[in-house]
Amino acid sequence: MRESGSTTVRAMTWARRRRAFSRVWRELRHDRPGFIGLLLLSGFGLFALSAPLIADRSSLLAASGRNNPDLAAPSSKFLLGTDEIGRDVLAQLVWGSRVSLFIGLLATVVAVVIGSLVGLAAGYAKGKISAVLLAIDDFFLVVPFLPLAIVLAVILGRSPTTLAIVIGFTSWAGSARLIRAQVLTLSERAYVERARALGAGSWHVIVRHVLPGVAPLIIANATLIVPTAILTESTLSFLGFGDRLSPSWGKLLDGAQSSGSITINAWWYFLPPGLCIIGIVLAFTLLGRALERIFDPRLKGR
Repeated sequence: MRESGSTTVRAMTWARRRRAFSRVWRELRHDRPGFIGLLLLSGFGLFALSAPLIADRSSLLAASGRNNPDLAAPSSKFLLGTDEIGRDVLAQLVWGSRVSLFIGLLATVVAVVIGSLVGLAAGYAKGKISAVLLAIDDFFLVVPFLPLAIVLAVILGRSPTTLAIVIGFTSWAGSARLIRAQVLTLSERAYVERARALGAGSWHVIVRHVLPGVAPLIIANATLIVPTAILTESTLSFLGFGDRLSPSWGKLLDGAQSSGSITINAWWYFLPPGLCIIGIVLAFTLLGRALERIFDPRLKGR
């Protein structure tokens, strides 16, 4: 009997989740900026997944350009021309999209996990625990994250995974503040007080009552962290602190700047990665703002 009741509760829970997902998808389709952002994001995802079909990874090696002209303009053989050592720019662009998206998504996961844990604990706990967590959060908010990321990247290494962890570790503080403010509001709701009165523990209240209410904010905020992470990776690579063995859009811009392609107007070298960075940031920003309007009805009229 008890098993049948728990099955019914799970079925009702999944039915509510499906209805909520359908509502979000329906509103997102009618939100023009958000839907455009989703289409752009899907295009970049397909572009990254199709990298093996567009160019062979061996064309990223320096030896692959020894018989090619340097900084050659786009042609039928090289659709986006070549760089300063004769390598195909299109191959670097498409394989670099994988690295840039990987770093942006992994850094977002790290930032969301840390920010969510700190925000939930600081908002629900009282006394010294909340004070200590807020002090740590204030430190990461005050310290400029780019110099801190540079120092950590130099100390820990420059691999894409390490860069993603470093970027995520230095960009969680803002998310923690937002989540804490939402938790403070939810913890005073009547259903949370009722659960406490019935003897529910803190873990049960957080997981079953507080976290579901904060989840939409976490999802919407995550889509806004991704472009920041990608811009940070591009900045680190442009400044020479990226992985020299892995292609990325920031590394392409660094190579274009150091080779003087801007001076000789070799636009095929610096313009495509710049447009890709702008496009992916715009896509995530449009999608994130749309999700904010969907999850928070108070923003729909703004």
